[in-house]
Amino acid sequence: MRVTRAQAAQNRAHIVATASRLFRERGYDGVGVAELMAAAGFTHGGFYKHFRSKADLMAEAAASGLSQTATGAEGLGPAEFVESYVSREHRDGRGDGCTIAALSGDAARQPTDIKGEFAAGIEQLLTVLQASSETPGGADADQRVDRATLIGMLARSVGAVMLSRACPDDSPLADEILDVCRKEILASLAHVSDDQPAALSPEA
Repeated sequence: MRVTRAQAAQNRAHIVATASRLFRERGYDGVGVAELMAAAGFTHGGFYKHFRSKADLMAEAAASGLSQTATGAEGLGPAEFVESYVSREHRDGRGDGCTIAALSGDAARQPTDIKGEFAAGIEQLLTVLQASSETPGGADADQRVDRATLIGMLARSVGAVMLSRACPDDSPLADEILDVCRKEILASLAHVSDDQPAALSPEA
C-alpha cells in the first residue's frame, strides 16, 4: 500500500523520537540501525527511505532531544531548574532525561554537524533559562542571573548528573554527588541574588 506524505512524515518523526530515547539510554554506539528500526516498529530496509546514514539520524535525534530539554525548562527559574535537574529522578530517567547530560561525552567524538546541534541546543536552553530568570513576577524572579552565571550553573548541573550516573545505581556516592552539588549550586545562585542591588520602588 502506498504511504502518503503525511504518513511518511509521521513515521520519520516516530523513528527520530525512538532514536532520541535509545541514544540517551545506550549512547550512539550502543544501538545499531536494525535494532533501532525494530524498536520503532519498522524494517531495517526502510531506514534509508528516511535517512542517508546513521549520522544523519543522530544529528536529527540530537536536535529533537535538545529541543525537548529546552521546552521542559520553560517557565522554570534557576533554582527550580537545578532542583529538577540535579535529582535522583533525572539521574535514573536517562532515556527521558536531558540529551546534554546523556550524550555530551559521545558528542565530543562525533562529526561537526552533530556537535553543531549540541551547540545550538545548549544555546537554546540558555536562552530559555535567561528569559525565565528575567520574567517579572515569575518563578525565582529575585534570582535574575547573567549569562556567565547560567553557563556555570548548567555546566555544574550536567557534570553532577554525569558523575552520579558513572557510579553504580545503588552506590551511596551516586546520591551524595547529587546532594552535594545541588546544595552548592543553589547556594551559589542565592549568593548571586544577594549581591544584586535592590530594585527601586516606584516612589523612589
